[in-house]
Amino acid sequence: MFPKYDVIVVGAGHSGCEAAVAAANMGSKVLLATMNMNTIAQMSCNPAMGGVAKGQIVREVDALGGYSGIVTDHTMIQFRMLNQSKGPAMWSPRAQSDRMSFAKKWRMMLEAHPNIDFWQEMVTGILVKDGRARGVRTSIGLEIESEAVVLTNGTFLNGIIHIGEKQFGGGRAGERAAKGITEQLIELGFESGRMKTGTPPRVDGRSLNWEAMEEQPGDEQPGRFSYLDTPALEKQMPCHITYTSKEVHEILKSGFDRSPLFNGRIRGLGPRYCPSIEDKIDRFADRERHQMFVEPEGRDTCEIYVNGFSSSLPEDVQFKALRKVQGFENVKMFRPGYAIEYDFFPPTQLKLSLETHLIKNLFFAGQINGTTGYEEAACQGLIAGINAHLAIHEEEPFILKRSEAYIGVLIDDLVNKGTKEPYRMFTSRAEYRILLRQDNADIRLSPIADGIGVREMSERIQRVDEKKKAASSIEKFMRKTSVGPDQINAFLIERGSAQIKQKVKLHGILLRPQIDLKGLIQALPFLKTEMNQYDQVCQDLAEINMKYEGYIKKEEEMVNKMNRLEQVRINEGFDYEQLQSLSSEAREKLMKIKPMTIGQASRISGVSPADISVLLVHMGR
Repeated sequence: MFPKYDVIVVGAGHSGCEAAVAAANMGSKVLLATMNMNTIAQMSCNPAMGGVAKGQIVREVDALGGYSGIVTDHTMIQFRMLNQSKGPAMWSPRAQSDRMSFAKKWRMMLEAHPNIDFWQEMVTGILVKDGRARGVRTSIGLEIESEAVVLTNGTFLNGIIHIGEKQFGGGRAGERAAKGITEQLIELGFESGRMKTGTPPRVDGRSLNWEAMEEQPGDEQPGRFSYLDTPALEKQMPCHITYTSKEVHEILKSGFDRSPLFNGRIRGLGPRYCPSIEDKIDRFADRERHQMFVEPEGRDTCEIYVNGFSSSLPEDVQFKALRKVQGFENVKMFRPGYAIEYDFFPPTQLKLSLETHLIKNLFFAGQINGTTGYEEAACQGLIAGINAHLAIHEEEPFILKRSEAYIGVLIDDLVNKGTKEPYRMFTSRAEYRILLRQDNADIRLSPIADGIGVREMSERIQRVDEKKKAASSIEKFMRKTSVGPDQINAFLIERGSAQIKQKVKLHGILLRPQIDLKGLIQALPFLKTEMNQYDQVCQDLAEINMKYEGYIKKEEEMVNKMNRLEQVRINEGFDYEQLQSLSSEAREKLMKIKPMTIGQASRISGVSPADISVLLVHMGR
């Protein structure tokens, strides 16, 4: 009935979709197995992509040939570049998406790929032979063979949904939980745990008083996520902001005795940085109000996502409290918020390629590894899909360093440190933020993707080359062209910057903290004429390269020093027990995680600089 596949991907959320595309774009024949074809790429929680650090990840996925950025550009209804008041290392793109269009576009792109087949059924087990993944077993007893398996089960592994004192099995509202895989993996020797996440109520936008809320529009000149020529966003839809109050908090507190969060029924740890409304009230008792973002689910629906009001309280308490929020006085609820508990597998059981240590050619990606968020899931799926293809061809795994991508930071953190709560990416987790900007992901990563054999990269590489040449030309012009006092002093006075007394290179003027390239272009007609041949993206890149040149060089020097340790490889079967000079904790952690290099070993929790010195001495370094 089935051919033998190269790669089977289990689960069709954001991680599974990117895993399937990645392996297929490498040339593998892929089967994407899902319990429901109608929920492929479902935005289970908020209808948005990107945000702080998450936007950088989406850009990186796009630069590596993934589809999340392309789908987002085709289906977004609002775009904002966050943190523009800060330095460029912090700038983060975010898009409000049309939830139904997003899933539809993903499915259309997957179905258009000749290397991807589909199967709609629950996968209940993995076929394992001689310590290697050989396919999957389904709920009706079918055995489908493959050379590699990627598990991207999201919140479906033994998922339990909580609403007040009610609880029932499910991986998402209205969908069944997945059974069998956890139990088999534990039998095979894997360690598992439980995590919790949640979602807010959905409400009827027709019942809201929009005039009573603060409007939050998109950027005047909306950007894109993909580096390809995707459609420009037109007719943006606004979001709105409102607030809870003391009265709202008192109503919510009245339901705490029925909350699964407080009465012990929920045992899994929830996301620290995206707490439920009851958790916020409990942890921040001194706060009189909390912000709520009122976000449309799409252009052609009245359904509204109440961001900031995630809850597992009884539905009657949620409804009563919502009606006391400004603008929500007559609200109608589509469905209440809920919490969901699910199985995950501590990611210290993985290699940096996301292949498991215990079973060869078995890969884990997404929330099964303890992460939260569409973007974190998508990038793991992409890396797992690429490495599944490489593994079956016995090629070296594709591993991104911390200095190369936020994706590298995320996976390195997971594998070396593990996580006891849902892991979310922040810019603060990266040491080299000025190198890992959202504007240069294509320059950093597209040539790497092209080098490992990702298909259809020629257009991207051409765009990267053109972008680099344009930025270089702008920099050369700014360094060689001078401006006189009569041309620039009026502008400098206006900006509160010191006047010049003789001709000065434009580059020197630009380096002043009060000056930006846009302002210079408006002040100097000859510069405006010169810059008309370059688009805004190239101008921004050139400006960042010039203004932050010292910081960029400093981080590059730090990277070079760290890379020396990354080049000292450790044999996979290295016996740490023979080194009695290592601390007992270091031996335990090193034997469990099996680092590939001294650099990776140095980032494992519990491995001290003294332990690294012992390893280096033993290796003659």
